[in-house]
Amino acid sequence: MPGRGKHRRPRTNPLTRGIITLGTGGAALALPLTAATTASAAQPTQAAATSVQAAPRSAPAAAQAKSLTHTVASGDTLSSIARKYGTSGGWKRLYQDNRAAVGNDPQLIRPGLKLKVKSTKASASSKPSASDASSQGATTTPASVKTYTNDLDGWIREALDIMDQKGIPGTYDGIYRNIMRESSGNPQAINNWDSNAAAGTPSKGLLQVIDPTFAAYHVAGTAYDPYDPVANITAACNYAAARYGSIDNVFGPY
Repeated sequence: MPGRGKHRRPRTNPLTRGIITLGTGGAALALPLTAATTASAAQPTQAAATSVQAAPRSAPAAAQAKSLTHTVASGDTLSSIARKYGTSGGWKRLYQDNRAAVGNDPQLIRPGLKLKVKSTKASASSKPSASDASSQGATTTPASVKTYTNDLDGWIREALDIMDQKGIPGTYDGIYRNIMRESSGNPQAINNWDSNAAAGTPSKGLLQVIDPTFAAYHVAGTAYDPYDPVANITAACNYAAARYGSIDNVFGPY
């Protein structure tokens, strides 16, 4: 019957229901609800603002590579040089750019060799120009670069350092003894009268190496010239190591 039926309450929005529920406490109680609703509604706007503020800054532009010249020091490797300068492409790129100077063996680079390096590190700097050096009164040489005298002692010592990197046996005394017997220390010495000369391949240089032997035992990273003192010594010691075990075991014509 209509008199006993249950009336459905009309659906109201959340705000209206909140006011009705709290309305028994007086109109003043509706104000905090309205304020809370307003604050709640404002949160997305604040979050959006925070999101905008927290947006990451754009990444800085990649450093531009600088072309430098590096002088190889004892203990240097292509890998360590590439790491030092941050060379893009690593040691393989460094070797590719300097293959003519390094030779066929990237694992052997001799001290004093000049390499072209592309550096991406801001702290890296090239060697001072000639004008800068003259204005300073002297050319600065890095302390880490090992230098050698341009004489028999220096040639032997440089050759020994290269041989040590390559695993070629030999001592200072063994090399010196054979040089004095073969050429008396003259890097331009040539033998034009023995059987090798008669065959068209005269012995040349400090350790009197013929061209075919020099070509077969040339050590990468040294000059391809039998009259070059260091190249001649290292090639001869490489040959002696293969045939006699070491240049130290050679006491006569070999």
